[in-house]
Amino acid sequence: MAEATTTAPPGSTSDPAAPTSVFTVEQRGIDAVPAAERQGGPGRLFGLWAGTNTTVFTVVYGALVVSFGLSFWYAVALIVVGNVLGFTVTGLTSLQGPRTGTSTHSVSRAAFGPRGGKLPALLSWVMLVGFEAGGMVLIVLAGLALLDQAGITTGTPVKLIVIAVAAGLQMLLPLSGYHLIMKVQKYFAWIFAAMFTVMAFLVAPKADFTAHGAAPSLVTISLVLAMVTASGGLSWADMGSDYSRYLPEDSAPRKVFACAALGGMVPNILLQILGAAVATATTNAADPISGLPEILPGWFITPYLLLAIVSLLAVNTTDMYSSGLNLLAVGIPIKRWMVVFIDLTLCTAITLWAVFSADFYTLLSNFLSLIVLWLGPWAAVYLTDWWLRRGRYDVPSLFPRETGREGIYWHKGGVRPAGLTAVLLGFVAAVLWVDSTVFVGPLSKAADGLDLSVFAGALVAGVVYWLLARRTVRAEAELTHSA
Repeated sequence: MAEATTTAPPGSTSDPAAPTSVFTVEQRGIDAVPAAERQGGPGRLFGLWAGTNTTVFTVVYGALVVSFGLSFWYAVALIVVGNVLGFTVTGLTSLQGPRTGTSTHSVSRAAFGPRGGKLPALLSWVMLVGFEAGGMVLIVLAGLALLDQAGITTGTPVKLIVIAVAAGLQMLLPLSGYHLIMKVQKYFAWIFAAMFTVMAFLVAPKADFTAHGAAPSLVTISLVLAMVTASGGLSWADMGSDYSRYLPEDSAPRKVFACAALGGMVPNILLQILGAAVATATTNAADPISGLPEILPGWFITPYLLLAIVSLLAVNTTDMYSSGLNLLAVGIPIKRWMVVFIDLTLCTAITLWAVFSADFYTLLSNFLSLIVLWLGPWAAVYLTDWWLRRGRYDVPSLFPRETGREGIYWHKGGVRPAGLTAVLLGFVAAVLWVDSTVFVGPLSKAADGLDLSVFAGALVAGVVYWLLARRTVRAEAELTHSA
């Protein structure tokens, strides 16, 4: 394998000899992490993904599964299957980080070309900003609900103050960077787990575990699996190597995969099952701020709202860090910490709009339900490319602008047509098979609402890329192996 380059691309002023204290602002951008700065073991990925996914968002998705008309036990079965499918992808997209030392969308340039890779990086950035904004809106709503609990009138001035405080809190961890995020998320995982365990004991006596009901139809199964897979592991897939790139190059791939996949899969399965249990006892479980707390005793509502705020801050932290790396992968020559401020400014503006206009939050949710359709095709191309080249990458070729040479991934003007063609056709297939509140694809409509968007998009993109690129990718892998 080629040696990882330490040349710093735009967005990084990193010094390989610089200290890596968790309390300093991280200067490194998407440049490959030198061997001297690699540290820790794969186990730290488990803590990161567990802390990120142990959140009220996860409980709500479990409640949404039951809203499809499923009994508790059928919901549990589909929750398990959907999360196994989704987080398998997250585990696989974490394997490239230790081998290359760089971020996911920098590695993605091998499949799309250094210039062609800018498109999926940009789509990922837009998607993450949307998720961050959605999370911040819920943080603010939870804060306002806390003030209501305290008897404080939440007029316009108070709402503005709460939004400002939320933005200030949200800035801290993403600005500090990788090392503090990894440490804090590990402790968050234990705290959140303890709180949700208490919540489970409070909910269990009120839930209905006895009804089995009729077996769900194929249409219902497809809708639930699409939602669980896309909202869970698949939505984290394009961040996999962002957090594994600081691991030593010789980290055991099986351990990297297992820790990344299980770290997200285990809390998602458990908390979505909790959400499904809540949904059997109240019809408002899908509303995490004003609906779900109805099932909780009065003394636990304040701790629950605090838990909601902190857990959503944790989710946004992971999103915002990767969002910065993705914008750098687009090629904008700014520092990573500056991207945090850009994201935060956009999220604050969207939150202001959403808090004072309920319709806008609905529009944001609908937008996010559609933009994730590119993820399945992208992941299929990314992983097919990785499999074809047996995980061997020429890291300097991922950064042609910084190394002064075009490299083996340049192809036609910095674009690999096979990658973009495969993603485009996969996206079309996903759109044809989607069934959402915003849009129903013609094939889904013809099949009475069957939603194969996630799976059809991935299958078409992966097969097309294999047909178009298998020879050239394998040739590149041989060049890399012999270098």
